[in-house]
Amino acid sequence: MKNPIYLGLIILLLGICWLPGSARPEESVQQIREGNLFLLENVPYMDRELVQNIKDGRALTVLRYTGGGGYAEVTEGMEWHSSNPAAAEINKEGGIKLKHSGKTTLTVSDGQNKDFITLRIQDNKASLEPAQGDFYAMIDKAVEAMTLEEKAGQMMMPEYRTDDEGNVTKMTPGMKKEIEEHHLGGTILFNENMKTTEQTVDLVQDYKETADKFGMLVTIDQEGGIVTRLGDGTDLPGNMAIGATDSDDLARQAGRVIGAELASLGINMNLAPVMDVNNNPDNPVIGVRSFGENPGRVGELGNAYAAGLQEHNIAAIAKHFPGHGDTTVDSHISLPEVPHDRERLLEVELVPFQAALEEGMDAIMTAHVTFPNIDDTVVSSREDGSDIALPATLSKEVLAGLMREDMGFEGVIMTDAMNMEAIDTHFEPVDAAVRTINAGTDIVLMPVGLPEVYDGVIEAVKTGEIEQDRIDDAVKRILLLKMNRGIFAQESSPDRSDLKQEAMATVGSVEHQKIEQNIAEQSITVVKNEDNILPLEAGSEHVITIIDASAVSLEEEVVADTQTGSPLADEISSRAKTVHHVALDPDQDSLNREDTEKVEEADVLLIASSTSAPEDRNLDDPNMTLFNELINQNDTPVIGIGIRNPYDIAAYTGADAYIAQYGFQDASFSAAARVLFGEVTPKGTLPVSISDADDTVLYPAGHGLTFPID
Repeated sequence: MKNPIYLGLIILLLGICWLPGSARPEESVQQIREGNLFLLENVPYMDRELVQNIKDGRALTVLRYTGGGGYAEVTEGMEWHSSNPAAAEINKEGGIKLKHSGKTTLTVSDGQNKDFITLRIQDNKASLEPAQGDFYAMIDKAVEAMTLEEKAGQMMMPEYRTDDEGNVTKMTPGMKKEIEEHHLGGTILFNENMKTTEQTVDLVQDYKETADKFGMLVTIDQEGGIVTRLGDGTDLPGNMAIGATDSDDLARQAGRVIGAELASLGINMNLAPVMDVNNNPDNPVIGVRSFGENPGRVGELGNAYAAGLQEHNIAAIAKHFPGHGDTTVDSHISLPEVPHDRERLLEVELVPFQAALEEGMDAIMTAHVTFPNIDDTVVSSREDGSDIALPATLSKEVLAGLMREDMGFEGVIMTDAMNMEAIDTHFEPVDAAVRTINAGTDIVLMPVGLPEVYDGVIEAVKTGEIEQDRIDDAVKRILLLKMNRGIFAQESSPDRSDLKQEAMATVGSVEHQKIEQNIAEQSITVVKNEDNILPLEAGSEHVITIIDASAVSLEEEVVADTQTGSPLADEISSRAKTVHHVALDPDQDSLNREDTEKVEEADVLLIASSTSAPEDRNLDDPNMTLFNELINQNDTPVIGIGIRNPYDIAAYTGADAYIAQYGFQDASFSAAARVLFGEVTPKGTLPVSISDADDTVLYPAGHGLTFPID
């Protein structure tokens, strides 16, 4: 054994035995060397469903250890080999081609480093058998090697919406410096950041290429309906419209469309779906953002929508836990309260969230809402020193207790925006961040003053105010979410011209617009139709006068794209010979002589109401006063359209017919017109009940009329 040749052979054989993927003794971080390759599918924390059920075309993901706990995805320069091509072949991109029953070892190599995994095909099913060993415990090793500063950076998700130059549409030196110095793991985009599709691709890629070690969560609020950010994207109807279709399939299609468009831009996380139960018609902030008032259906439709997002590897987040539906205050401007006890929450508000976590929701967003029967902690407001209840976002009882321990959620917890008045009015920014992290939050969204909050969190860990284990647990969850959704630092940058070409072909595509139109048409709900006024006859000599409160609710660029300043009037005018249009201001309770003459000439009077807040539906609201006067003082048939909220009919019950549209999308105006004129059969049903001022139910959830068409 003293022969150096024999000794060299033994060392060589031992080295081969310890190659990645082989059986090896327990190893420490120090024994894993920079440059080692890992197949993501070998990593033990991975969602096993992502490893099982292999199909033709499935590509394996290669990662390289980059030192300091970091790793990057490798997409170029790899060689692949299948030990048994008769069972399965593998191409140069790592794509698998299944052949026959059998077993094969799939190997990837860069010439110096390699890794492998076993693929087994049996009874027309294929599955991967991951290699075993501590070598693959990448997240544990990452957290062990990371600095406290790097960990704190993973937990911050700031916005870069505007700066001194205006809207931020490209990476600036100041942004780049802040991202690098604070080791940021995520950011959020808004309308102001996205001018064109191609510009958005560049901005997103700049973010990704600036992030270090673990990739960047590039996040957006693209719910559909009244909360959308992509100016060039498909303008899908919102959740209540999907609720009116009562179709899991259409909910999933909506998620797929949004997911495909976000993925083509490089965006990898969507702050959706909203899984609040809208059981309070006076809610000023949720409303049509909710799928409806039935907790079970909200959960099912939300999960279907999320599954559509996840098909395109977009991380989904259910919001706003434990529920923002039964509030009468907007948490953007004040601090709402939900007074219900745990039993009631388990029966209503928490039902969708329980369904979401059982189906593998990536993350859950907190609500800036107080739940005094869950956590009765009272704190002093920084505004005036008054006593206030502790919001759920800052409550350990709600997050660590109710969500983690009682309901068993293991994914990422993210706050709602910390610059909202419900938090920022009452708490100093650093104090709020420390409180929410101690409560169980993993990602702090839009901290007020990133440098100060970042430094404050680090100092809180050093002083023991935040335990190190709390930070480590949060970072592990964030890194796992990124792994499960394929979010990594990139060893080589992709060709941006290819990315832009794909995005241009995907965002707002004809195929997506067809899905948008189909959802809109199936959502339109005929709530009332006395004397079968509907459908109207296209091309008749009847004069239609539209009293339109919707046009003033639209954004200027939307109005500019129409002939009359009203998408509804344009749709009606394309089907009727004579149409008069009267645009109402929000405080208008009467008509001038010219507009009065238009009403007097009408054979059909069409009222388009558009309320966003409960006070808009009061009988003494100026527009509602006018609507009721027109109904009571004219023998002309009156058809009402609730452009946004279906509840509007409660304020002008005397209308002869009424349909609910659920939103301002072009597709929704078109769909409403098609239903009015009998071009499509109405199929929508109310996802919420409609009651009068005395809480008497006028139309229950599930109600919806129809009529045959020729």
